[in-house]
Amino acid sequence: MQYLVLAYDNDDDGAQERRMESREAHIKLISEYKEKGNMIMGAALLDDDGNMIGSSIIVDFPSEDELHEWLEKEPYVLNDVWGEANIMPCAVAPSFVK
Repeated sequence: MQYLVLAYDNDDDGAQERRMESREAHIKLISEYKEKGNMIMGAALLDDDGNMIGSSIIVDFPSEDELHEWLEKEPYVLNDVWGEANIMPCAVAPSFVK
């Protein structure tokens, strides 16, 4: 099942610093899941000044439980980067999937 994950960063004074400190581990984990076929596409959400303020990721997991297993390991979750997150089922058009 495919899902769209829209996760917005917390807006406290240390949020951007936590994001940057967690970014390498986040990219490493995303890359591992991409190799397994679970990550379809991701993009940083930006404010008007081009600063990262969140993430959008389209994922593909056999079950919602496996989606939540990833989130339990996700550095942006573990390090309190993401605050509000919206997860919704979606269907990626075939022309966008390899």
